[in-house]
Amino acid sequence: MTKTLREYVADADERGVAIGHFNISTLDALWAIYNAASKLSLPVIIGLSEGEEDFVGTEQAVALVTSLREKNDYPIFLNADHHYSFERVKKAIDAGFEAVIIDAVTLPLEENIALTKKCVDYAREVSKSTGRDILVEAELGFIGKSSKILDEVPDGINEDSMTTPEDAAAFVKATGVDMLAPSVGNIHGMVRSGNPRLHPERVKAIREATGVPLVLHGGSGTMNEDFLECIKMGIDIVHINTEIRVAYRDGIKKAFAENPDEVAPYKFLKQGQEGIEAVVEARLKLFNHL
Repeated sequence: MTKTLREYVADADERGVAIGHFNISTLDALWAIYNAASKLSLPVIIGLSEGEEDFVGTEQAVALVTSLREKNDYPIFLNADHHYSFERVKKAIDAGFEAVIIDAVTLPLEENIALTKKCVDYAREVSKSTGRDILVEAELGFIGKSSKILDEVPDGINEDSMTTPEDAAAFVKATGVDMLAPSVGNIHGMVRSGNPRLHPERVKAIREATGVPLVLHGGSGTMNEDFLECIKMGIDIVHINTEIRVAYRDGIKKAFAENPDEVAPYKFLKQGQEGIEAVVEARLKLFNHL
């Protein structure tokens, strides 16, 4: 594998497709995502939030993903998803993550900019001294926080609170981030009654204003046509987490329903793994027009 994640993102942008980003907190989930991506010969990003990273282990996550990449010469990358402090971003970078997300949307704008720039500067420093190419992403605009099933759209998420092209351009210029995750009608988690519709025209305006790749967070539960339109307008990476969590849970529940006396984890977890793999394969096919 000779291309960096930055180069794969640029390639996706040029071809009008998107790279799938899927979170893990267990080894079987990693295998499920890798199996689906390798079946389709597509690059893929593995994400770990702070909580997921604490559960798996920072260095252990790096070792697992690196082993798959090096052994099979495969474009699988590791991202520190939604990290909230410079210390946590630094820890992930130092351990060997290819990308990090500093999420400071709850801070006042000036503090968000200062913290994001500090993370960008550190990533540039490490990249220069080590030869690694570390991408830094930031979020601008509130889209909720939890990858779970929701009864309703969280307060504060509406058309008036979406990221504006003007704010996005100013933020990117002030911070130097490599990628931006805007609020364009998307939310973290899945609403039982159905997620809000996305706004592809806003994606297009932000992409044109910023000139950097855009990332769609909170992809779970989104309508296929909204995905396709937003990818066409400038989304280069799509995050999916809640959907694969639900598939994992449902697969394990089914395994116990069929064999309630099973005690071997590798047997009852297998159906959870298969559930994740099916979701990932379907999403990757959609994002890549396959």
